[in-house]
Amino acid sequence: MVIRKYRKIILTIILLITVFSIHCSTTYASTFGEILSGGDGFVQDANSTPISNEKIEDLLDTLYNTLLIIGIAVAVIVGIILGIQFITGSVEQKSKIKESLIPYFVGCAVIFGALGIWKLVITIFSSLD
Repeated sequence: MVIRKYRKIILTIILLITVFSIHCSTTYASTFGEILSGGDGFVQDANSTPISNEKIEDLLDTLYNTLLIIGIAVAVIVGIILGIQFITGSVEQKSKIKESLIPYFVGCAVIFGALGIWKLVITIFSSLD
């Protein structure tokens, strides 16, 4: 029923996506020699500029802190939503919210435990240098 009602809109969207994907798809063909020379250039560039340990540590610290902030924000937002639902809910809703609190706490433990283990491993390996 709904498809019949919106058939023209759906077909127009599909047509636009098809035309856009055909128009934007480009293929670059090259010879085998060009591919090999490009690969050799990539390898020589990689060998000439080594990655320093400080850059890796800075990247991992930034990634850890970003994931920790995202994990804390998601946990707080979900906790606030569950708390508001628990306060304003009926008896049946409160029992359902109590059931959903177990996966919430398990998820929080997994997120923060994994991030803590990651930080511990990074600290141990950085002290080995």
